[in-house]
Amino acid sequence: MEQELIKKTEAFVKKELQHAEGGHDWFHIERVYKNSLLIAKTENVNHLIVALSALLHDIADSKFHDGNESIGPEKAENFLRTLHLDQTYIDHIVQIIKNISFKGGNFQPNFHSAELEVVQDADRLDAIGAIGIARTFNYGGFKNRKIYDPEVKPQLNMTKEAYKKSEAPTINHFYEKLLLLKDRMNTETGKKLAQKRHDFMVDYLNQFYSEWNGTV
Repeated sequence: MEQELIKKTEAFVKKELQHAEGGHDWFHIERVYKNSLLIAKTENVNHLIVALSALLHDIADSKFHDGNESIGPEKAENFLRTLHLDQTYIDHIVQIIKNISFKGGNFQPNFHSAELEVVQDADRLDAIGAIGIARTFNYGGFKNRKIYDPEVKPQLNMTKEAYKKSEAPTINHFYEKLLLLKDRMNTETGKKLAQKRHDFMVDYLNQFYSEWNGTV
């Protein structure tokens, strides 16, 4: 029964995201889903809630809907009702979708659960390391942002609103989000996986600046 629900959800998400930006497409969802299942093996969680939350967590990312954060949770809830899930499951999944995203250094979520921690770690893992770098520059190109501007310094204490409106060069995003995620992981498995990806980003930035400054 659970596998049937998951397959229906996968089909729905693939259809909804078939024209999505490359860093937030079905393949992003699939990676987060797989990482969620991996992390969930070592956590005391409801695996169906983890699976469905991972699959639906970016069904309508606010970045692509004029900053509207209600579309994603509403779309997910409407779909989940078609699966005839228990309302407590639906409510839990919707809360995970509402609270999973990084929204700037000063944002404090108002909902907590073990399932949220697992899916959030999986989503954050896909934002760092080699994949995270690729996604970051893909989105920067999508928004036609500069790669780097030495005169534009990273802003580390932005409000949620300022973070959402930022048009800073892509390299700044490493300091404003990506390099912060290692220390915000929730689970032991997530922390171990994040460390290797974090180190890769540090090495990448060192190489980037060397090439930018013509020292290598």
